[in-house]
Amino acid sequence: MFIKKKEKDQAPKEKLNWKQNLMLNLHDVIYVLAGFMVIYMLFFRVVVVVGPSMYDTLLDGDRLVLVSNAIYQEPKQGDIVVISKDSFKGGECIVKRVIATEGQTVRIESGRVYVDDVEMKEPYTNQPFSTTLDGRDMKFPLTVQEGQVFVLGDNRYHSMDSRNSAIGLIDERQILGKAVFLLSPGTHGGTEKADYDRIGVLD
Repeated sequence: MFIKKKEKDQAPKEKLNWKQNLMLNLHDVIYVLAGFMVIYMLFFRVVVVVGPSMYDTLLDGDRLVLVSNAIYQEPKQGDIVVISKDSFKGGECIVKRVIATEGQTVRIESGRVYVDDVEMKEPYTNQPFSTTLDGRDMKFPLTVQEGQVFVLGDNRYHSMDSRNSAIGLIDERQILGKAVFLLSPGTHGGTEKADYDRIGVLD
């Protein structure tokens, strides 16, 4: 009976010094961060609120995190969205609230908004708005067409929105995403102190 000789023990692995260990760990961290960055760029973005049209839900200078339209594809009533429409200020981003979606009918009378003949409860609005601003140049009642939404700013006195034909109904493809998180507070052009308690998930 033959007994197989034991193979010679392999040479012990060279022990890495602290600098080499550090470089290996940094290498792994960089790959993980790069993966997170790719995911973030594909599915999220940061925008800055400009102007008073969403006051006082949002202030001029607020930084918002959006869920991009890569995964946000079904706008719902009440969502705060960021829109880019080439026919309005060359595609400048605007922030508005979805009031009605496809198939719903909007009517505005005496500062009140009705969707499918039901008055909306809107605690987020800055103040009631005058009948002289109710319709701007859009005609009501207005039925939202397929693949479109009707949007308003929360600060109805100072908002260019779907009441005006310059914006009108918004094609869902013009929605860049839904605002879900207030990342840092603005100061509304320096008129208000930055309130860091406002940081958090948006309703």
